[in-house]
Amino acid sequence: MAEQQRAAEPTIRDDREKGRLEAYADDVFAGVIVYFALDEEPHALVAVHTVVDADHEGRGIAGALVREFYAIAAREGVPVVPLCPYAAKWAARHPDEAPPASDEVVHAARRQLGATPGLW
Repeated sequence: MAEQQRAAEPTIRDDREKGRLEAYADDVFAGVIVYFALDEEPHALVAVHTVVDADHEGRGIAGALVREFYAIAAREGVPVVPLCPYAAKWAARHPDEAPPASDEVVHAARRQLGATPGLW
């Protein structure tokens, strides 16, 4: 049986101003996490959508994006609120890399998202 070759790690770029964490495979757009920074303390990062281009599905792009999203939050000392279903499932499978946000922070994130639905 031939060994399946693993795809190279994507290049990930954070565009905080636009609320996009984008992945590129060989300089081609491959996927994105759409997010926002919570206005209230403790200024959590809130993942709203994770989307991978159909040509790049099944290559670990979504997982790489969520892993980097949590790593960014850890470097900044803020929690992540995974409102995106994929990010929430990933966090449940990787509790060592994805500490849960407090209920208070989750409620604040939901309030902010509800107040600005057209942005997300």
